[in-house]
Parts: sequence; C-alpha cells; structure tokens
Amino acid sequence: MRECNGWLLLALLALTPVASPLFADDWPQWLGPQRDGVWREEGILDTFPDEGPKLRWKAEIGPGYSGPAVAGGRVVLMDRVAEPIDLKTAEVINQDDAPANPNIERRRIPGRERVVCFNEADGKRLWTHDYECDYTSAGPYTIGPRTTPVIENGRIYILGAEGHLACLRARNGRTIWSRELKQDFGVDPPLWGYASHLLIDAKKLIVMVGGATTTTVALQKRNGLELWWALSSSETGYAPPVLATFGGKRQLLIWHGEALNGLDPESGRLYWSVPVKAQYGMAIATPRVVGHDIYLMCFNRQSQLIRVGPTGEDAAMVWSGDTRRGIGGVLNTPFLLDGHVYACGPDGRYACARLSDGKVLWTTFQPATGERPATWANVFTVRQGNRFFLANDQGDLIIAGLTPGGYEERSRTHLIDPTHEVAGRKVVWSHPAFANRSIYLRNDAELRCYSLAAP
Repeated sequence: MRECNGWLLLALLALTPVASPLFADDWPQWLGPQRDGVWREEGILDTFPDEGPKLRWKAEIGPGYSGPAVAGGRVVLMDRVAEPIDLKTAEVINQDDAPANPNIERRRIPGRERVVCFNEADGKRLWTHDYECDYTSAGPYTIGPRTTPVIENGRIYILGAEGHLACLRARNGRTIWSRELKQDFGVDPPLWGYASHLLIDAKKLIVMVGGATTTTVALQKRNGLELWWALSSSETGYAPPVLATFGGKRQLLIWHGEALNGLDPESGRLYWSVPVKAQYGMAIATPRVVGHDIYLMCFNRQSQLIRVGPTGEDAAMVWSGDTRRGIGGVLNTPFLLDGHVYACGPDGRYACARLSDGKVLWTTFQPATGERPATWANVFTVRQGNRFFLANDQGDLIIAGLTPGGYEERSRTHLIDPTHEVAGRKVVWSHPAFANRSIYLRNDAELRCYSLAAP
C-alpha cells in the first residue's frame, strides 16, 4: 500500500504545473535593455500599498541629472561635487556679449564629476571614479552630469557634461581608456552640456561630439579610437542616437539641432536628411520609430512625423505639429503604441495624439501637476505589460492605463522629494531605472531603491 501511494504521489506531481522562476532583468542603459522604454519583468505589483512600496535601500550621492544604470549586481550613476558658488559672481565665458537671459548664459563653475558604483543588493558604495571638471554651460543647470552610463560585459561607458568620455572596469572603476571631446575634436560642448546618451552597436561606441564633420563619431569600444565621423552642425543637440531598420537597411538615426539624418552605422555614410530645426538647438527627446515612421518632439511645441521611403534611402516630412497638433514635449521620451503617441507636453499637459495626422485625442494635467500648468513640468513614461509606470518630476510614481479613450490612474505613491529648483519649482529630472522588480531613482542628495515586486 505504501508503494502504491508513492507511485500515485509521483504521478500527481508529474501532472502538476511547476512554477518557473520569475525573469529578472537588468536596466543597463538609457531606456532599458532594448532602449525602448519597456520594462519586461513579471511579478510586479498592481497597486501600491497604503504605506508605499518597501524601501530596499538608500545611498548618499551628489547632484546631477544622470539616471542610474543597473546590471551585473551593480548600480552606476554620475554626480558632481563642488563648493557652493553664487552664479552671479561666476565668470561669464560667452564668446560675445553676455545674453540677458541667464538660461543661456555660459559661466565657469569649478568642481569635480564622479562615477559612483553601488552594490545592487544593499546599496553599499563599491567604488568612486572622479576627475576635475570645470563646467562651462548655462549657469542654472550646472548641477551635474546628464547622461546615463552604459554597462556591458564588465565595462562601463560614461560621458560627462563637458565631454569627458571614458571606459571603466565595472569591478573596480579603473580606467581602460578615456577621451576629452573638447580637446580631441576641437569643439565646444553644447550650451546645456553633453546630454546625448551613448549608444553601443556591436564593436562600436556612437558619440554625439559636435562640430564640422564630427557631429557624430563612431569609436572602437575596446580602445576609444575613431572608426568614422560624419555630419556637420552648428547645434549638436541632446537627442540620443537610435538604431532602426528601413527597407532592409540598418540605420543610425541622428537628430542634431538642425536635421534628422539616417546613416549607415558601419561607415557613417548618409542615406538621407530631413531639415528639422529645433529652437535653441533643443533637440532632446529620443526619436521613436514604428515601421517606417519616426516621431520627433521638442521645444517650443514642435513635433514632426518623418516617413522613410520603401528602400530606406530617402525620407520626407508627413506632418509638422503646432500648438493644436501633435505633442511638443521637451524633456521626456514619447511612447508609440497602436498608432498613437503618449507623452508629456508643454507645462505638464500629458496627452495622446494620433500618429497618422497628429490629431490630439485627449489631454490631462493629472500625472504631472494634478490640475494646472507648471513651467517645465515633466513626466517619464515606461510601459510594463498592459499598463504604464509614470514618474513625474515631483518624485511620484503612478500606475496608469493609457488608451486612445483616455487616461486611467490606478495607483500613485510618493518615492523621493524634488531638490533641483527650476522656474520657481523644485523638480526631479533624472529618468529612473526598472530592474530586479525594483525602481531605482535619484534626486540631488540620494539614490533610492524600492521593491515593486507583487506580494
């Protein structure tokens, strides 16, 4: 009888579904593993507890806009340490007469940039890599580095606000190679500092450098030596390079302050170029691609739909937006889904627009400010499953449904306090990372990690 029961138990076990381990993902670069703003982990909570999600750890950091990258048990970001300074007394270094607008007035601000690495499990600082770095960009925004590091195969690639480019060992932060973009290419940094996130393509590192013939440069990622350089522009812009395929041709999309360009990523050869002039060179938002369509948005209420031809060797403007058409967001990345665009537009007005013609279907201030406009208000959008996680500049995280029919807020929690003052408001302008069923986000004093795992 015992033998019979044993066989019966084995048979029942064989017929019982076995739960496989939940997939844990990294967030090793800007917008995640596939650089598309999609969080693909499962086992994520549906609503936040009343007391908020569990704080796994927090760590002290300096100021900056650099988002965290998470991979291989490491969390890496960039920050800045500097003595407090009165911007009004800092050296003005504009080549011509200083402009009346302080937002576009270059000043020299002494200090040091850092790359800081933490243990993912407990937030313990593992190492720091720092270097002297006087800032020469617009004074009110000289708080720290802008770009998210890239972690790949035990190496970390970083770009500082003044053009310090380096490859470091993830294990200990030691330098493998480094470049100084200003000195090596004879260029000035953009007005608001280097902010275009680095892109790795196979053995290449794609960098937005700027200047005549070197607006975009491809380096060997193993040693930092040049492979090719391409394009000329007076405004480098701040938009990250994007890889896409059109007509069977892999292309590198480069949006500098004057045009959107399609390049051969192997040689830098230009396939096509469409003029898209961004005011003040503020080409910031990552171009988003679906099929042969490319959506762009920028200051001041500008948006465009560019369509690449069937062969991939030509492109043209389909429509150009304005105050009533399209979504002219500035600091966030639009999300394209099922023929529609979702993004935070001017003054915090979150919106949905039809991709084919730019018709705006709905708008709401609810994710950003609640009910009224606010200067430079911003919301980052990340998709997870059939819902979205929205991180606003007040340190709130929102779970929402976004459809052409409207905005549905499902849950909201406050995770971190804003610290950077812009236009009379304190804000958080650093994109969070989502990995290990957790969120990693920062302000100018702390890096925090909260568990978002389902109970």
